[in-house]
Amino acid sequence: MSSNIKIPKFCQYCGQAFVAQTTTTRYCSKTCNSRHYKQIKREEKVQATLKEQIKSVTSANSENLQSLQSLPIQTGNFINLRDKEFLSVQEAAILLGASRWTIQRMIQREDIKAGKLGRRTIIPRSEIDNLFN
Repeated sequence: MSSNIKIPKFCQYCGQAFVAQTTTTRYCSKTCNSRHYKQIKREEKVQATLKEQIKSVTSANSENLQSLQSLPIQTGNFINLRDKEFLSVQEAAILLGASRWTIQRMIQREDIKAGKLGRRTIIPRSEIDNLFN
């Protein structure tokens, strides 16, 4: 049964004006309807994931602290970065609390003098100490 009603409306997805033939029509086309449906489902998944992460973080905080405190500390292969005479770019980044890229930029600007050993870049420990003098 067709209707002779013509109702001007705006699409809830794209906002385009269209003429609806029923009072319940919300979208200008099936494409807008399916895109809006997919958008809603995507947002629901994101919200569910966020809620799950928040729950796991709040419940795991106390568990993580207890489990970290009970872990044995391995001292056999551990080398203190403060005791090393030469550092790699990654080790210098860890020691300074910066990124590798920041250390690379400092080397290019010659703020830090570094040497190459094959493909590896080596930074003398004295250069790191002289940064702040």
